[in-house]
Amino acid sequence: MIDKQQVQDILESIRPMLQADGGDITLISVSDDGVVEVELEGACKGCPMSAITLANGVESILREKISETIQVVHVESD
Repeated sequence: MIDKQQVQDILESIRPMLQADGGDITLISVSDDGVVEVELEGACKGCPMSAITLANGVESILREKISETIQVVHVESD
């Protein structure tokens, strides 16, 4: 089981990099099977590079720091 607070803390460490490019990230949920749902905001929302940011940035950092299989999924709030 993945600790939601640990994921939130890691996202807090990533946040300044996203904010430097005019974007941001919000943690939506963490499932027991390792799916982390986030919402990209600001310049990151709708950016053609957002899939790469999630896969090569956010997801790889979470996998490096948490020794469990993690998949990061972008969701949009209504």
